[in-house]
Amino acid sequence: MGTFRGIVVDSLNDEALSYANIFIEELGRGSSTNASGIFHITSIPPDKFYTVKVSYVGYVTKNLKVYIGRGQITEEKIQLTTTSFMMETIEKLGRLERAPNEAVVSLENISVKSLETLPKGVEADIFRSLQFLPGVQSTGDVSARYNVRGGSSNQNLVLLNGATVYSPFHALGLFSVIDPEIINSVEFYKGGFPTEYSGRLSSVMSIVTKEGNKNRYSGRASSSYLSGKALVEGPYPYGSFFISGRKSFSTDILQKFLNNQNAPLEFYDAAFSASYSNPKIISGRKFTVNGFVSGDIIDHNDPSKENYKWFNSIYGLKWFQVLENSPLFYQFNINVSNFRGEQNPNNSGSRYMKNEIADLSMRTSINYLFPSNDEVMAGIQIKEIDSRLELENIRGGISAIDTYGANISFFAKYKLMRHKNFGLEFGTRFNITRIAAGTAGENFMEPRISGLYRLTDNLSVKGGWGRYFQEFTTVSDENALLTIFEPWIVSPKYLKPASSDHFILGFEFEPIPVISLELETYYKLLSNVPTLNEQKYYLEDPDLLPAAGTAYGIELAFDYYFDIFKLSGGYTWSRAEKELNGFKYAPRYDVRNAANFILQADLGNEFIASATFSYHSGMPYTQIIGYYDKAYFTDLANRYLRYSPYLMLGSKNVGRLPDYHRLDFSLSKVTEFYGLKLYLDVSVLNVYDRGNIFYFERDTGKRVNMLPFLPTATVKLEI
Repeated sequence: MGTFRGIVVDSLNDEALSYANIFIEELGRGSSTNASGIFHITSIPPDKFYTVKVSYVGYVTKNLKVYIGRGQITEEKIQLTTTSFMMETIEKLGRLERAPNEAVVSLENISVKSLETLPKGVEADIFRSLQFLPGVQSTGDVSARYNVRGGSSNQNLVLLNGATVYSPFHALGLFSVIDPEIINSVEFYKGGFPTEYSGRLSSVMSIVTKEGNKNRYSGRASSSYLSGKALVEGPYPYGSFFISGRKSFSTDILQKFLNNQNAPLEFYDAAFSASYSNPKIISGRKFTVNGFVSGDIIDHNDPSKENYKWFNSIYGLKWFQVLENSPLFYQFNINVSNFRGEQNPNNSGSRYMKNEIADLSMRTSINYLFPSNDEVMAGIQIKEIDSRLELENIRGGISAIDTYGANISFFAKYKLMRHKNFGLEFGTRFNITRIAAGTAGENFMEPRISGLYRLTDNLSVKGGWGRYFQEFTTVSDENALLTIFEPWIVSPKYLKPASSDHFILGFEFEPIPVISLELETYYKLLSNVPTLNEQKYYLEDPDLLPAAGTAYGIELAFDYYFDIFKLSGGYTWSRAEKELNGFKYAPRYDVRNAANFILQADLGNEFIASATFSYHSGMPYTQIIGYYDKAYFTDLANRYLRYSPYLMLGSKNVGRLPDYHRLDFSLSKVTEFYGLKLYLDVSVLNVYDRGNIFYFERDTGKRVNMLPFLPTATVKLEI
């Protein structure tokens, strides 16, 4: 038997194309590229030529003849050319092209190209695009923070080139710190994620950046109402690079998101990557170094309000090796991720906080592909965390919580891919040490399994189960309407590690080529989730208590192509419940019904139009049931009393806000002049000016609405 292996790249810049399709017509089977653009197809009858069809949305499909030798690995570098037919570049948000028997559940591949065609809040953003995926819920227009399948926002893991991003939001959480211009691929697991990922209970977003144009020097710059940004990239001997930067220059438009309040903030982010691969030294080896920094400063210039600042820095090295004439490859990563944040209360009445995290992680993994098409993967990860949280106590003194620990874990999985209509993936993580305990003997297992069976050519059933642990949490109030600063700490030793079990069952159906449907159901059990103790009265009372919870739901997603139009949509029915000290309640992100629709159209002459409609039922909130006059002694010597209204609240989250719905519209145009490409985009948010409620003010009971009717524009120039 023979093996066909290769990489699929863009012909203009040699960037890897993740999840491209490779299909051998004579065999009626194929594969798809991974996040690095690499594919493997084994067990091919040898000594003959085959017709290989390579396709990727937005690129011209390529057909080539490939000779497969006996007992050999045939390697090809396949270059695809972008198509001028713009409708093909409008990809399904969340669509993943993969092998027909690959046992993957709850995985969404987010296309960066599709972000350009969606209406923009201020500018294109990877996190805000998540709101269009079934099972993902945002708590409002003001924030890009997201909740996945009944989990809190601090249960979502965000990885940039394998490194944890601890504060991934800019501008009060309005959008992500990661500029879409630098992204090559995005994998987003809503649940059931495989053994190579750990440390969170709900979801994983793995972002891989570009490596830079390998064929020529190029650059691009763009501007929105909020910020300006630029990127340069190009080749050098045996490698390529890119450098990018973004900086805010005006925050006037953010007042629309903040109920016309002033937004005295500034932010920046910058990234770079450089790769090196010299086949004359060692074939199949590539080294990549990358870096990322971001910062946010909120300075009100008002002593009655708090000031904030927080910073991220990430640096990493990756060594990737494909062995010549061997179906084995391995990878080594070392990453350093630092976070520093501070809340300065001034005279606001709040308390001083400062948080610092130093995260060093090393990870190595090896993959081996059998002639049967089965695959085994194993690896080891060492994560060392040093954290410090400084808090102001009630007497004005500063106390510090210092934590140092290391997690050493081994992970392995086996992918059974030898059968045409059946696939199975099973494995586990074995944690040798806990970060909280930092000693041996605290072993715990995280087993996971998923499977897929193709009933017919266009109908398949899939399912999965997995156990997940989390030892890092934020100190935050889940009732807060707008969270600005969330300090991270290692879970206290007096709490067991937070855990969740995911149970998933789903179906994929394509009745005709222009329609695809996907249905998935899930059930989650959560235990020992650290939750703020709202009834801490004495110093010896714990700050955090273990909570339990359940979450379950049904998600439906569909795509429909017709003529120049494409309609995508999704619906979610879900329930979420938490239990603390025997009291059960619905968390704020418990949204029972949600639906999203995206209509895109190619209008010709490089014009693309899109409209999105979002709906969800009301979120829970704690109702105001009344006020009473509370007496305060202002002068004990003279016994002078002052009476002030004191708020009375009902049972936690018993009330429900009114339903939410909003229509957005976007029109984009690409044009060329003097050899330059100009991208123009105009968006209108909340087209019919729906007054969606954000919250009721606690002191007055006044209703505060979310985003009003808002037009925005973006201009991008590419050299």
